[in-house]
Amino acid sequence: MKRSTGQNRSITSKWRPATRAVRTGTWRSEQGETSEAIFLTSGYSYDDAAIAAGRFAGELEGMTYSRTQNPSVQMLEERIAMVEGAEACRAQASGMAAMTSTLLCQLSQGDHLVAARALFGPCRWVIDNLLPRFGIESTVIDSRDNAAWEAAIRPNTKVFFFETPANPTMDIADIEYICSLAKAHGITSVVDNAFCTAALQRPMEFGADVVAYSATKLMDGQGRVLAGAVCGSEEFITEKLLPFQRNTGPSLSPFNAWIVLKGMETLELRARQQSENALKVGQFMEGRVPRILHPGLASHPQHNLAKKQMEMGGTIFSVILDGGRKQAWALLDALELIDISNNIGDSRSLMCHPATTTHHSVGPEGREAMGVFEGMVRMNVGLEDPDDLIEDLDQALKKAGL
Repeated sequence: MKRSTGQNRSITSKWRPATRAVRTGTWRSEQGETSEAIFLTSGYSYDDAAIAAGRFAGELEGMTYSRTQNPSVQMLEERIAMVEGAEACRAQASGMAAMTSTLLCQLSQGDHLVAARALFGPCRWVIDNLLPRFGIESTVIDSRDNAAWEAAIRPNTKVFFFETPANPTMDIADIEYICSLAKAHGITSVVDNAFCTAALQRPMEFGADVVAYSATKLMDGQGRVLAGAVCGSEEFITEKLLPFQRNTGPSLSPFNAWIVLKGMETLELRARQQSENALKVGQFMEGRVPRILHPGLASHPQHNLAKKQMEMGGTIFSVILDGGRKQAWALLDALELIDISNNIGDSRSLMCHPATTTHHSVGPEGREAMGVFEGMVRMNVGLEDPDDLIEDLDQALKKAGL
């Protein structure tokens, strides 16, 4: 195996993100294949015992076991790191594996975490239920309030963790301010960037230390596989994340890695077109529903901050209906084209009721505090003709009494 021509940082660092998403992280065998190969193997053989010992000791380069290294997975890791502008990346078995590993690999008993109130439901479950079992304290704040971040800092604060835009409230956190504050206090900033990916937002350019992903979403883009990724410095990935991952095992399968590699090639095209579609559909919805939350619309309370951080408004928006769960379900049940599904980033348009799906585990009090209301529905806008989506929403809204 060898890396394809030009696969060195002095050359690839000059490429723009769209080019990196297609060309970086490509290794070629003696066959000279243009599409990356899938290495479906769990283990590797060695020419002699000394080579095996040298690899396990870290004294020789080469693969040892696919829980730690696999060519297909490493190609994906190189590609994501280059697109993100990170020194290194480790792929994970799922988005939640990425989030959980990122936190547990650096937090210990007695440490303190400051987290945004509005996060993906399972992320809140980890913070509210899992971390306390290990003696890790947390303070949950409104990520939109810059002063709240500083006020929450304690002598034992080790991590700031937030998602922007947040799921499903579409809260926008000021990445540059929060990450600079973290650096001033020796705190590691971790940003969940799944709603945007590097195609629409690059947190490291605003000072983020670690960027975590559900690659299941926009990176795959077609709802096929589960995958996650964590980007950061070589030191963080090698010294903190890798030992945790190697010994606990949230490893990505080679096949899933290959699927995401293929998805990365069209990531920028899809993210931009879906964002354009979402803006058009959002503009229609703005005139029909009591409230819509979409960073690309001037009505979003943090529209200007979103424009500073994001290249486009993204593919997701949420609407809040006055009729609560009954009206939200009526809207969903009346859809003819758009699917009811809790996934996002898919090339198909999808809608769901977060209170009874993605944020069900948080509980009613937790949802209320997060701003996840019974009348909220979240929409992932896909690649269909936006006029068809608008027609479907129009008839569904009428049936729901809107």
